[in-house]
Amino acid sequence: MARFRTWVGIAVAGALTLSLAGCSSTGGKRAEDARKAAAARGAAAVTTPRWTFAMITHSGDGDTFWDIVQSGAKEAAAKDNINFLYSHDDEAQQQAQLVDAAVDKKVDGIIVTLAKPDAMKAAVARAVKAGIPVITVNSGSEESEEFGALTHIGQDETIAGQAVGEELNARGRKKALCVLHEQGNVGHEQRCAGVKETFDGTVQNLYVTGTSMPDVQSAIEAKLQADTSVDAVVTLGAPYADTAVKARQGAGSDAEIDTFDLNAKVAAGLKDGTLGFAVDQQPYLQGYQAVDLLWLYKYNADVLGGGKPVLTGPQIITKEQAAALEEYTERGTR
Repeated sequence: MARFRTWVGIAVAGALTLSLAGCSSTGGKRAEDARKAAAARGAAAVTTPRWTFAMITHSGDGDTFWDIVQSGAKEAAAKDNINFLYSHDDEAQQQAQLVDAAVDKKVDGIIVTLAKPDAMKAAVARAVKAGIPVITVNSGSEESEEFGALTHIGQDETIAGQAVGEELNARGRKKALCVLHEQGNVGHEQRCAGVKETFDGTVQNLYVTGTSMPDVQSAIEAKLQADTSVDAVVTLGAPYADTAVKARQGAGSDAEIDTFDLNAKVAAGLKDGTLGFAVDQQPYLQGYQAVDLLWLYKYNADVLGGGKPVLTGPQIITKEQAAALEEYTERGTR
């Protein structure tokens, strides 16, 4: 496998590192087969109490990114004898109410995203006050410690945006469109701002209604038709990359389509040249790490990060690496 260009060091829990160290050839297959057999029997790898952890995210319906996060979380939960509860709402007030509901259930740990941190602050504070350990994941790295969370797991969105700007420079691009599909999401704003910091060309933000793919397509298409100098479109989520490709076709544009996040369709697009590059933040690892670190805290009072986020990305994925990752994207772990 070609070596990935990694922009930041990735801190990984010792237990996870050990589990991945054997993932090569027959050794990795035997380990995976054993894990699957144990999961099928409902067996855990530990003898600790059956704690209940709740993950509450800002995901909308049908977002494949969060399917991958859940896949990692469920894998760790099966290993750690955890009763895993998942809920989500893309409206911040409703997401906060879901956190409140988890507190009322007296769960043993909470994993939460802070895409719109101001709306989540009181709910997270209530969980912390109730003595429930909280880990933030994916979004909210800057607010995590302030809100009382043990640690944050994800990528630094500004650094990820800066990586995109540098990659666009390397590709000789001059004018980029940064497509924001969720207004008010601080992480999305940070990504586009990061692109602007390092990109030598011009960046324009385009706000679209992410809950309607036809609207997203028409908005991008109209922009490409109105401004033929745009030679790169950066989407902030894997499901929007394919929509941007359709918009490019409709506009008769030659703009390169690049995206944040990875899934099977994006890997295929990278492989056949439909897409230029993707920024992978390893959502499976985010879900796995979050559950595993909560278990480690409950079992052994372990905390990772030293007050800093535990980074899972970004990694720039291009055509050269896509074929090697295709197997994992198809099984829903990358």
